Amino acid sequence: MTRTLFPQIGKVIASIGTRHFSNMFHELINTQLAVDATHLYLLPRPWKSASASNSFVFNETVTSQPGATLFTDSIRLHPAQESADYCCKITVFRSPSSPVFSDNERRQLKDLSPFLFSIVKKHVDALQMALPKVDSKKSESLEDRFHERLRETGLKLSERETQVCLGLLAGHTAIEQARRLTLKVNTVGSYQRRAAVKLGISGRHSLMRWMYASSGDIALAN
Repeated sequence: MTRTLFPQIGKVIASIGTRHFSNMFHELINTQLAVDATHLYLLPRPWKSASASNSFVFNETVTSQPGATLFTDSIRLHPAQESADYCCKITVFRSPSSPVFSDNERRQLKDLSPFLFSIVKKHVDALQMALPKVDSKKSESLEDRFHERLRETGLKLSERETQVCLGLLAGHTAIEQARRLTLKVNTVGSYQRRAAVKLGISGRHSLMRWMYASSGDIALAN
């Protein structure tokens, strides 16, 4: 690791468990090679049978250029040893205005990947600690819990709104959902916004908290 990496390491470690982590992590990678976006992805494996008490989806993208959506080159990293509990990926991107990643840069980032994944794991552990505790006897799938929660609250979503919410929980990006559902990316975003308004949530983590709120929390909210 080069000397320029060390000052940024402290900032990343200090941001573990906070909403600033992804930005700090992106900047950490930027100290080694210039990237225009960083995508962090972690999904319980298998997601449909994940335990509700200890599971969540972590799926965030940070860009160096706010509003940028077009990227033409990428490097995707996987941990050297896959976890039995989670599927984890780190992907970095470059835009059309940047040079493609060289073979040397790809090797450089791969050499750094064990260190990067160790930091992501610490962040995930911190987020898990902050999750609300639920009855460990309930081991239903995310999909089952989502529909159960709709019944509990009396809220109704359209079929597309439901599909987009479940895709969000499964860790799919808007582009992946558009491809999977044969929709435009803007249409996926529209369904997600409608569902968010109806459920009173603001994103994936908020959706998870809504799903596992207790009946007492519902009564207090009402």
